[in-house]
Amino acid sequence: MGRYKIYISACISLLLLLISSSNCFAQDPQFSQFYANSLYLNPALTGNTAQFRFASTYRNQWPSLPKGYVSYTTAFDYNVEKLKSGIGLIATHDKAGRGGLKFTNIAALYSTYVRLNRLTYIKGGLKFSYTTRGVNQSELVFSDQIIRDGAPFSIESLDNNINHLDLGGGLILSNSEKYWFGFSIDHINQPTYGFLSTDEALPIKTSLHGGWNFEIENPRKVVGPKEFKAMFNYKMQGQWDQFDLGGYYANDPIYLGMWYRGIPIFKRYDKEFPNNESIILLLGVKSGDLRIGYSYDITISKLAGNSGGAHEISLIYEISNPKKKRKNRRYFLAPCPKF
Repeated sequence: MGRYKIYISACISLLLLLISSSNCFAQDPQFSQFYANSLYLNPALTGNTAQFRFASTYRNQWPSLPKGYVSYTTAFDYNVEKLKSGIGLIATHDKAGRGGLKFTNIAALYSTYVRLNRLTYIKGGLKFSYTTRGVNQSELVFSDQIIRDGAPFSIESLDNNINHLDLGGGLILSNSEKYWFGFSIDHINQPTYGFLSTDEALPIKTSLHGGWNFEIENPRKVVGPKEFKAMFNYKMQGQWDQFDLGGYYANDPIYLGMWYRGIPIFKRYDKEFPNNESIILLLGVKSGDLRIGYSYDITISKLAGNSGGAHEISLIYEISNPKKKRKNRRYFLAPCPKF
């Protein structure tokens, strides 16, 4: 039995290394509350706030599996009104699997906009980032260790830490009262990232996303506005793609939402693996300028019942001068959801 356990550990280790060294499987973290993680979604949304904004996201994917996937983002952005620009910073950290496969990315972002008419704008953004990737080789078991009767060390030579610069950009077309549609691209320079080979290029990631606001009549006006926000996000990287579609109902201060993630009709990777991933449920609460969102992914793929789904929490806190907040609320700010 001991040998079988070692063999299983070796398979898991090799799988993780393949993920880190193959164009077909390398993926950036994805977030269910993509609309709340706006600087990660599209650099053109930098400064899409009345003045200052702090945001953070925590995601624990497949918690029932041993050492699954845990991702974090922390972001800050500022609306430079006089320059018609936004500036921001975002840090992203991700850790996956038994081998301590992880990366940390720190990015500086800039955006600016052009007005088409009183309510419609085009915003463009750029992202300049630095990434460090690492793996804990001591937690991996290689085939040569098994062959050598469970030797404590491998003769394989890994580059345990890889660093690279990265470039990204994006565009947003928005009407400050009704809709927003955007396009973003990451890894434009396709940096190398493999632990076993320095020739592997990180695949370009693209995203198409958008949404529409539907106001619901609220004649009493006792509480905040009622509205329904519909949105989508299509992501593609290498041979992998995914589609999120759904929305949420807002009856301030409570927000309830649901999304579907998958592409059941348009694409199947093979006959035995339809691309149905999850149903996502959201509960959000607003208190002043603080917004808290919790979502849970109900797995509907073949991992259902074994993965434990995914938990995600988002926090957004906006600081603004009340006069500026009133002045900006109808103009260049894209009407993106906050949860």
